[in-house]
Amino acid sequence: MRSRVRPVLLALVAAVGFGSVPVLAQWLKYPTANVPHTKDGKVNYTAPTPRTADGHPDFSGLWFNDNHAPCPGDEFLQCGIELPMSRYGFNIGGAVDGGLPYKPETQALVRKRTADQSKDDPHARCMPDTFLRNYGLPHMQKWIQVPGELVMLNEDNAVYRQVFLDNRPLPQDPTPTWMGYSSAKWDGDTLVVTAAGFRDDTWLDMGGNFITDKAKITERITRPDWGHILIEDTVDDPKAYTKPWTARLKMRIVVDTELVDEHCVENEKSFNRMHAEPQK
Repeated sequence: MRSRVRPVLLALVAAVGFGSVPVLAQWLKYPTANVPHTKDGKVNYTAPTPRTADGHPDFSGLWFNDNHAPCPGDEFLQCGIELPMSRYGFNIGGAVDGGLPYKPETQALVRKRTADQSKDDPHARCMPDTFLRNYGLPHMQKWIQVPGELVMLNEDNAVYRQVFLDNRPLPQDPTPTWMGYSSAKWDGDTLVVTAAGFRDDTWLDMGGNFITDKAKITERITRPDWGHILIEDTVDDPKAYTKPWTARLKMRIVVDTELVDEHCVENEKSFNRMHAEPQK
């Protein structure tokens, strides 16, 4: 996994070396607007949920997975140069009560991929990831909510997702995509997103768990306060699993920074170095 900081450092070196672009042009420490603070001046992550003009929660912000505890307090970006991957980035089944309900052939394939040290992982070839996997990767996401649409911009390889908020019907015979097609409606303060139309055998983690082209994902997304997002993903994929399963994930807001270019294909060497150990 590449560090978020590595491309940042390269960008800063290039800016200083050529002398034509100020370091501040990276906006890596530019103050985020409208951040609530406590009386002692710290970021108030439990401040009230921001809302749009029509009264719905506003999911806009810069987000990072919060399925671990990498940093205490507010110093989210000051705990070392590595921003860790969520434990669910290694195994999405860890977020599912009772584990994943594999079909026998699915379990056999996942076990083989694990034994092969995930050498066939599309992520190692710099291919895009679906949104369910992106929630667990060590990359920032910028969500932009406007009337009728929620756009998710992923730092890794500049991948995007569109969630239409008009509850439009999903395509009947879609061209399969990495992100699928997403349509949403409001249930009180919860955004209910339905997504389908995925590519077959789309990996969800490093362990080789996956969804197929028959998968339908229903998300329930809430923003309980200013600094956190809760995501409940229910996967219904009869081609790979014996019954639907639900993963519960969390994200935390990040302030005073911005997305950076992080393109795996620029200097990717991992794939050619991945070799499975001989089985004994």
